[in-house]
Amino acid sequence: MTTPPSPTSGGPPPIVTPPASTASETAARAIRQAADHALTAVSGRDVTAFGRTVTATAATLIQPLGDSITATSKNYQHAMTDISKELRRPSIQNRVLNFAQRTPTEIVRGKLSTTEIQHKALTFLPDDLLRNIPDYDSQYSLFQGFQASLPDGSGRRGKKDGQKQIMGTDAAAETSNLEKLSREREDLTHQLEMFSIRKNMASCEIREIDIKIANLNAMRNIVLERLAKFEQEEAQLEHEILDLDNKIEDIQEELDSVHLEEGDSDTPSSDANPGSFMTESVYGKLSNSSLRAPKKHRNKRRISMPILHEHFEPGHKISEIPTHPDSITSLDFDVPFGTMVTAAVDDTVRVWDLSSGRCLGMLEGHRASVKCLQVEDNLVATGSLDATIRLWDLSRAETYRSSGNHINKKKNYNGEDADDEETDDGRPSTKSTSHSGVDQTGLGECAVFSLDSHVDEVTAIYFHGDTLVSGSADKTLRQWDLEKGRCVQTLDVLWAAAQSSLAPGADDAKWRSTGRTPDLKADFVGALQCFDAALACGTADGMVRLWDLRSGQVHRSLVGHTGPVTCLQFDDVHLVTGSLDRSIRIWDLRTGSIYDAYGYDNPITSMQFDTRRIVSAAQEPVVKVYDKADGRHWDCGEKGSREDGKERSIVDTVRIKDGYLVEGRKDGVVGVWAC
Repeated sequence: MTTPPSPTSGGPPPIVTPPASTASETAARAIRQAADHALTAVSGRDVTAFGRTVTATAATLIQPLGDSITATSKNYQHAMTDISKELRRPSIQNRVLNFAQRTPTEIVRGKLSTTEIQHKALTFLPDDLLRNIPDYDSQYSLFQGFQASLPDGSGRRGKKDGQKQIMGTDAAAETSNLEKLSREREDLTHQLEMFSIRKNMASCEIREIDIKIANLNAMRNIVLERLAKFEQEEAQLEHEILDLDNKIEDIQEELDSVHLEEGDSDTPSSDANPGSFMTESVYGKLSNSSLRAPKKHRNKRRISMPILHEHFEPGHKISEIPTHPDSITSLDFDVPFGTMVTAAVDDTVRVWDLSSGRCLGMLEGHRASVKCLQVEDNLVATGSLDATIRLWDLSRAETYRSSGNHINKKKNYNGEDADDEETDDGRPSTKSTSHSGVDQTGLGECAVFSLDSHVDEVTAIYFHGDTLVSGSADKTLRQWDLEKGRCVQTLDVLWAAAQSSLAPGADDAKWRSTGRTPDLKADFVGALQCFDAALACGTADGMVRLWDLRSGQVHRSLVGHTGPVTCLQFDDVHLVTGSLDRSIRIWDLRTGSIYDAYGYDNPITSMQFDTRRIVSAAQEPVVKVYDKADGRHWDCGEKGSREDGKERSIVDTVRIKDGYLVEGRKDGVVGVWAC
C-alpha cells in the first residue's frame, strides 16, 4: 500500500486502494444483490450460464480506479474466489434451481409473511379515494393538534411564578431577570396558542357531532315511516281477521238455522186443527224468522296498540282534520290512530279514521245538536239537545274498515256501488269529507236503541260496562241498563241537595248560587263519571257530589269551586275537576280535601288526564298541559296567526289517551298532537 502525498505537493489526487478483505466483501455484497435481482428473471438456465452472468456483472462493477491495475486485478481475483466458494455450496445451488422453477407469485409469498400481506391489503387505498380527498381548510397542522391534546400542568404554576418574579424584581436584578421574563412570556404565548388550537378542535368536534345528529335524525325519520307502515299493515291484517271471523259466524248461523228448519218440518204442524188457533199464544203462530235476533258482529278490538306517537317529541303535530263547518261541541276516540267521533253545532255526528283522516260516515237519528258523546271500543253513546240518548254499534256496519273505506258504500243514481274518486296524485278525494255533507253516508244499521226518558236536553253522559248514567237540564240524573235499554233509577239533584242540607253539619252541601254571571252558558249538570256503584257529578253551583248508586244518596260533597263545574275525571286516588272559575282542582278521594289546585286566565271548558299529564281547554288557541311527573306547565299547539293571516281558532274540547292528544276547535278543525 502506497503512502498518499501531502496536499501541498500539487500533484494529481492520490488513489486510495481499499484493503483486499474489505474490497472483496463489498464486491461480494454487490454481486449478491445483483444476483437477487437477476434470479427473478432466471428460467431454465443452468449454473454455468448464471456464473457467466455473475462474472460479467462483477467485471462491470469492479473497474480500475486509476493507474494501479495490479491492485485492482488482485481485488477482482479475491472477489471471484469468494463467489466461487459460495457457489459450490449445495444450499446455494438448490436455491438457484428453485428460483428458476418458481413463479413470481410464489416468490412474493416467500418474501412477505402473511401478516405483512394482510397489512398491505388493509392499508391499500384505491386511486379514486386518493383523487377525492376533501380539502383541509384548517389553519393548524396535525402535529399542532397532537401537541395541544397533551396535558399541560405547568401553565398556571408558571403564571404564578412569573407574577412573583415581577413583584419581586428590583432595579438591580432587572438585567438578570430579563431573560427569565422573556422565556416566561414565550411560555405564556405558547400556552395561548395551544388554547386557540384546543378551541378550534372543540369547535370541529361540535360540528362533527351536529352532522352525526342530523344523520341520525334522518335515519330516525326513515325508521318512523317504516313503523307507521307496519302499523297500517298490522291494522289491516287485524280487520281482515275480524272479517273472516264474522263470515265464519254467519255461515255457522246459517247452518244452524237450516238444521232447525229441517227439525221443524219433521214435527206435525199445529195449524191442522183450525179450532185450536185461539187457545194458543199468538207468539206460537209467528215464524221463527220474525223472532230471530239481528246479526251481531264481533267487536272491533285492537289486538296490538299503536306506538308510533310515543316516539314523537311532546308537542309534535301529527295531523289536522277539517271535520265540521261549525264549532265542535264534543268528540272522543277509542285508541290512538283509531276511530274518532265528532259532534258539532251543525247537527251532525261524524265518524272518522284518525290514521288516514277520512270520514267513514255519519250517525243520523238525532233531531238536534249532540251535546256530549263517548266512544268505547265499537260502542258510541250520544246525548242530544232533543233530550234523547242514542247508542250505536259501529261493528254492525258490514264494510267498516279503518283503512279508509266508508262504512256504507255510496250508491249512484243507477243503484250501483260508486267508486271513491281519487285525485291526480292517487290520493283519495276529499269530497266525502266536505262540510256540506251531501256525499256523506248514513249509518242507520249501526243504531242500537234510543233512550227517551229525559224531558230536557242531555248535557253529560258516561257509560261503563252495561251501565250508563246521564245528566240533563231537567235537573235529574238517570241510570240506564244497556242490556234492557230502560231507565232503572232517577236521581233528583235538587232533592238530594235539599236532603243533604237537612243533615247536621251539612250546611255546605245545600244548593248554593255562585254569585257570578259567567260569560258562557253553564249546563246544570256539567260533567259526570261512574264506576260500579260510585258516581261523581259536577253541577252549575260549583259543587262536586259523590253518589252511591245502590242507595241513590249523596255520601260526600266537595266544596271549593266558585263557578259551574264543566269537566271531571277520577281514578283510584284522585279526582280532577275543571270549572268556569278558571281553575282546576285535584281532590283526594280518601279524605275529601284538596290535594292541589292551579288557575288560568280563562274559564276551563274541557279537561282530561292520563297517567302522565292533565290537558285542558282554557278558551285559548293552545291546549294547556300540566306534567304530573315534574309539575311543569306548558302549551301544546301553534301560537300566533295562521299562514293566511287569520287568528287561530279557540280550542273548545280536548281528549287524551296514552299520550295521544285530540283537540276540537270552534272553526270545526280537529288537531292531533303527540303529548
